[in-house]
Amino acid sequence: MAQLAEVESVKAVAIKEAELQREVELKNALTQTEKLKAEYLSKASVEYDVKVQEANWELYKKQKQAEAALYEKEKAAEAQRLAAQAQFFARQQAADGELYAKKKEAEGIVAAAEAQGVYVRTLLKAFNGNYAALRDYLMINGGMFKQIAEINAGAVKGLQPKISIWTDGSSAGVDGSASGAMNEIAGLYKTLPNLLQTVEEQTGMTPPAWLAASSTTPRLAATSTTPQ
Repeated sequence: MAQLAEVESVKAVAIKEAELQREVELKNALTQTEKLKAEYLSKASVEYDVKVQEANWELYKKQKQAEAALYEKEKAAEAQRLAAQAQFFARQQAADGELYAKKKEAEGIVAAAEAQGVYVRTLLKAFNGNYAALRDYLMINGGMFKQIAEINAGAVKGLQPKISIWTDGSSAGVDGSASGAMNEIAGLYKTLPNLLQTVEEQTGMTPPAWLAASSTTPRLAATSTTPQ
């Protein structure tokens, strides 16, 4: 019995030791598991935090880029608005200046017309209402007669017109008879060649062949004079 009790006691101790060993190993396994879990969780947490920070940084950069682009667009729009306002102001100033100049020009024309009217009325009063005398005075004062004389002088300047007087030597007059009329017609035809020759000399125009003088037509005495 004593041996049996001793065996059972040893067996109980061994069982107890085995249970204790099992508990120790289980605790060690749990501890190791917790340690590994803590390590993995810590690493995952760190990686998560890093990724979150990176994502936040990328988002921040994109936001800043978008804000910068929006700011640039706003600045460009503001510059365009200011430029448009400046152009509108410049055009308005130019239009106002042109309107003012035209207004002053119109006022000057009106003032000149009024002064001219006063001048004409004063002259007409001085000529006792004589419009013809006023007209002649204005033409003389304006140099119109001088201009007319200069134009006429320029028209004949360099010309040397010839004035020819022809006679057929006949002293027959008009006696009312048929022979007297025929003599006048004959005298007219006799002067025709000399007339055509004078026209040709002064104008350079040659008469047609059917109107030219024949070789048998006697030449009439002609006297040519050149006016000075």
